[in-house]
Amino acid sequence: MKYIFFLATASIAFTPVAPAFAQDSENDEAEIVVSGVRPAYRGDFEELEIPQADQIIDQETLRDAGVVDLNAALDLSASVSRQNNFGGLWNSFSIRGFSGDINLPSNFLVNGFNAGRGFGGPRDISGIEAVEVLKGPRSAVYGRGEPGGTINLITKRPQLETSGYVQFQGGSFDFYRGDIDLQTTLGDNVGVRIAGFYEDAGSFRGPKETQKYGFYPSVRFDIGESSILTYELEYTSQELPQDRGVIFSDQFGFSPRRLFTGEPDALIDTEVLGHQLEFQHNFSDDWSVLVGAGYRETSLVGDAYENNFGSRQPYLIDGETISRFFRFRDYEADYLALRAELTGEFNTGGIRHRVIVGVDYDEFDNDQIANRFRQGGIGGAPSSSLDPQTYLLIDVDNPQYGLYPRPIPAAQIDRLETTSGFGFYIQDQIDLTDKLQFRFGGRFDDFEQKLINRRSDPAAVNESSNSAFSPQAGIVFRATGGVSLYASYGEGIRQLSGTDFEGTSFDPNKSTSLEAGIKLDLGTVFSGVQGSASATVFDVDQSNILIFDSRPEAAGELIPAGEARSRGLELDANASFDSGLRVWFSYAYTDAEYTNSGTDSATFTTFDPGEPLINSPDHQLSLQASQSFAIADLAAQIGGGVLYVGERNGEVGGDFVLPDYTTIRLFGQIEPIENLAIRLDIDNLFDETFYTDSFANVWVQPGAPRTVRVSARFKF
Repeated sequence: MKYIFFLATASIAFTPVAPAFAQDSENDEAEIVVSGVRPAYRGDFEELEIPQADQIIDQETLRDAGVVDLNAALDLSASVSRQNNFGGLWNSFSIRGFSGDINLPSNFLVNGFNAGRGFGGPRDISGIEAVEVLKGPRSAVYGRGEPGGTINLITKRPQLETSGYVQFQGGSFDFYRGDIDLQTTLGDNVGVRIAGFYEDAGSFRGPKETQKYGFYPSVRFDIGESSILTYELEYTSQELPQDRGVIFSDQFGFSPRRLFTGEPDALIDTEVLGHQLEFQHNFSDDWSVLVGAGYRETSLVGDAYENNFGSRQPYLIDGETISRFFRFRDYEADYLALRAELTGEFNTGGIRHRVIVGVDYDEFDNDQIANRFRQGGIGGAPSSSLDPQTYLLIDVDNPQYGLYPRPIPAAQIDRLETTSGFGFYIQDQIDLTDKLQFRFGGRFDDFEQKLINRRSDPAAVNESSNSAFSPQAGIVFRATGGVSLYASYGEGIRQLSGTDFEGTSFDPNKSTSLEAGIKLDLGTVFSGVQGSASATVFDVDQSNILIFDSRPEAAGELIPAGEARSRGLELDANASFDSGLRVWFSYAYTDAEYTNSGTDSATFTTFDPGEPLINSPDHQLSLQASQSFAIADLAAQIGGGVLYVGERNGEVGGDFVLPDYTTIRLFGQIEPIENLAIRLDIDNLFDETFYTDSFANVWVQPGAPRTVRVSARFKF
């Protein structure tokens, strides 16, 4: 996968630190000092001025939660729920009940730019400063994205200082990990930062093992008083098995959560290599520009044994063995993006305008080869009548691995899809009065697609194009210096992969959203506390979901005709008290359901109006608290968290329901000597059996039992 990235963005100087509500500026003529590179598309707005719900998971919150990967970080947001992640091979999530293409990774951004496309494996949290959950459609500025919202990762960049840490962890199930984050300066104007990790881990699921490492160096050059040049490299390599999880049967329940149904020597290798170069320059107090270039490539190659579905699954008949099929994959993807953006402010007749105007172009090459060995149906036969080698049987109570030679798979997928798009966008936020602001804007996208099916002889080539417009509008009322009310409307799009029966590219998946809420700057409203709180109600409609075409002339082909709706309430708070207490709270009620009928493109099952969307709980809650104190003059901290996830539909068109669950985690930390912290983490304290997500009743992901980790971190 190749990724070349050019960027030109105007923005006011910004330092990516733990976010908080900014105080009203009383000095509009204050000198602008470049202290860091702002993620693009954002403009210069206080949180209370943004007519949308944003949730910022900062470095300290991530540290309190003890997270090491993106999935665990997103568990802190009740608006985000886990989706089937292709057996652990990538990140997949829904926001406000809506997910994208289940056969591709969920899109997420890094410093405002798309990094979720491709096949680089699940994202580690190493090298990440903060995680932003930007709720609601953002396509009016960001362009194509997930229908329910956008995840943006802010990376660690040099800050022209010397500091850092090294950390070592060890824990349950042969978990070993080392992390490093070091930064220093070369003279007065050059900063260097190196972040990275190495992890070697077993699993509670039998002989399953993973090995991964990442390296994320960056360098910063301050050029004069108004310019910064920054370079970042991203390299991650992972060796991991595809794990389709456990099986559920109405008669026999869930298969054992510790039973790994893959083979220990069937591994998937993923790799990411990316570069990013950015140059930021402030022209004046009101206008600045950011220019950049980058290159990125990813790959996914390897073998996998996967649980068979119902017509081939003896576990559903007798509960004794699980049959499997075999697949080989060789995926590569190239991603190219170009952008130019101008941001600044001006006055007309005493009315303040803050504008963002930009154009961008991207191109994504998705090259997939997949071969599959899959058996015929068993006709309700029990395990005893099946040939173990043909059906790759594994005993539920006494699993044995390496019994059968690798099957010879037949060609399943051999195609190259290239999608490209050009976009133009504009946003203007107008201060109508000291208290009332209005935002409006929109984006036009023009797409082109070329699909080469190499399984045909000769190869079949389809080319097509389409376009879309995504508007946005919002209003903000600053009731007081620390309280604002807002309402907004927005539309979002997500480009779909594949073509219809005439060889034409699909119209994009679309979402429209209405939301309203209240935001508080806790430091302004209350004494002795800093942080933010918000309450939001939302109503989102999604259309152009891919389903099977019901027309006789298009039998077996797909059409973007599915529809769904999500309504709900979100309550979020993040508070730091002068006493050393920190509290994170996130709750979401989400009612997400289909509003028409159809046959799902991934599961081949039929859904009806009113059926809940898969893996979307009605209620989800995340609560975390930590307290800093001293023991005999030694700095210490204790804390913990609670995660509650309600019942979820576990299979499109079926009656399989994932049970609700509550997990509790605790941690304690002490510094026996200066700059050395010893920490103990206990996850799933009461050893609850739970299941995080599913694709169907034969692919259900179990959560880990009680897990203990000990770490030592040395800072300097």
